[in-house]
Amino acid sequence: MQETVLNEKKNKKSPTDFLINIFGRVWAVWALISFIISFLIIFIPSMISYLIPGKKGQDYFIWVSRCWMRIWLYIIGCPLSVKGKENFTKGQTYVIVYNHNALLDVPLSAPFVPGGNKTIAKASFAKVPVFGWFYKRGSVLVDRNDNRSRLKSLEDMREVLRNNLHMCIYPEGTRNRTQEPLKPFYDGAFKLAVDAKKDVIPCVIFGTREAIPINKGVYLIPTRLRMHFLPPVSSAGMKSTELKNTVFEIMKEYYISDGKKSTH
Repeated sequence: MQETVLNEKKNKKSPTDFLINIFGRVWAVWALISFIISFLIIFIPSMISYLIPGKKGQDYFIWVSRCWMRIWLYIIGCPLSVKGKENFTKGQTYVIVYNHNALLDVPLSAPFVPGGNKTIAKASFAKVPVFGWFYKRGSVLVDRNDNRSRLKSLEDMREVLRNNLHMCIYPEGTRNRTQEPLKPFYDGAFKLAVDAKKDVIPCVIFGTREAIPINKGVYLIPTRLRMHFLPPVSSAGMKSTELKNTVFEIMKEYYISDGKKSTH
């Protein structure tokens, strides 16, 4: 009986919780509206990148995207700090891998990488009117349910690296809905790095899980966000599975250790 009463008290929401929940949903609608309006403003400038050939065009596209995201993140109360850009060596390209906790990770990843890059992305989003043109400019598209599309995307990613651009990948595949720091990684990013003889730069994103809790649906709370690029991990002499496990442990340890620091 006593245990039942304690559980009821624990599950009972306070008026403050109720107000925060309402605010989070209203703020998420504001974030969506401001995203659409700001996108329409930068759309034409971003499309100019199609007129600029090669790497310079992609560099310009990323610069426009970065300006857009800086403004939009400020508008929605989620300012971003970026650490570790010194881990990129000028003239070298990398396979960059990120943890993935929320939809907010997606607009963060590519714009804040030093230099031109592309991201592996769902082919279905490229069909969205107007936005699809922007989406395709920054992505290598893949239909995960089509084996031919998956094979083609691997070759497309190799081509990105050959063109002196970075390749950005979420090795967890989908958002992490578990209580663990990271979900198990898929092999693709690490096979690419080994085949292309490229180093891997792990990037750990903090704050998006708190801004958009995975079980809240349409919800956003203003939160300070952080992206930390870690030192590159060499793929030389490594098998893809070994490289995957090494990077996983590095990212997991960093995520946990940074979390402990932030609670003290």
